[in-house]
Amino acid sequence: MKKTLLFLAFSLLSIINILPAQTLKKPRFKAVAIAEIGGGHALFTEAAKIWLNKLAADSNFTIDYITDIKPITSHYLAQYQLFIQLNYPPYPWSHKSQEAFEEYIDKGKGGWIGFHHPTLLGIFDNNPMWQWYSQFMGDIQFKDYIPGGTSALLHVEDQAHPVMKGVPTSFSTEDEWYTYNQSPRPNVHVLASIDESTYLPEKTVKMGDHPVIWTNEHVKARNLYIAMGHFPGLFQNEAYTAIVRNAIFWAAKK
Repeated sequence: MKKTLLFLAFSLLSIINILPAQTLKKPRFKAVAIAEIGGGHALFTEAAKIWLNKLAADSNFTIDYITDIKPITSHYLAQYQLFIQLNYPPYPWSHKSQEAFEEYIDKGKGGWIGFHHPTLLGIFDNNPMWQWYSQFMGDIQFKDYIPGGTSALLHVEDQAHPVMKGVPTSFSTEDEWYTYNQSPRPNVHVLASIDESTYLPEKTVKMGDHPVIWTNEHVKARNLYIAMGHFPGLFQNEAYTAIVRNAIFWAAKK
């Protein structure tokens, strides 16, 4: 009896030791996301993290989070196949981090997705305009925004693009829409734009041609800018989450 119990105990321990090696799978890819601590976009960031963590767990990829640009070097970025900019602006970056990011994008060392804040381009908090980043975003500069936000009807312009797979041709969404000194359209491939005549409630801050999702095809990295990224409720919008999900696997080439 004792020998049987010892054998069973030994067998159980062996199974426990073997199971992790058998069940752990190599992640499909590694992503890193940068987001500020606090501020007006904190609720969106927290909702995004919950949603991203679930997607990562369900789809077998890993995602790390950083809160400032200090870790960003070429060596650091080399371990990631996707860089996600969760409401982190383009102006407090050091020269070292700028150079590492530019190389990452220009040489296609990984993919990039930016939400809302990356087009806050200009001179802010005594930080000069990052000219390379302005070109990357379509040669634009931030002009104005809609405080408190408003809903608008979004129209998909390129239904054939992988990012728009399963997305309705039009849907309503809400944000604190940014406007720029000019439309980025001549310099980027626009995937979706908003109809400013559908603002609800009506707002006077408008720019005419108003792209809100686009990709810059003049760099090697797969990249996507998504203007919507202020309100946490966006992650309850099925069209929005479909776009984000598609963008992640497209930009990471998975």
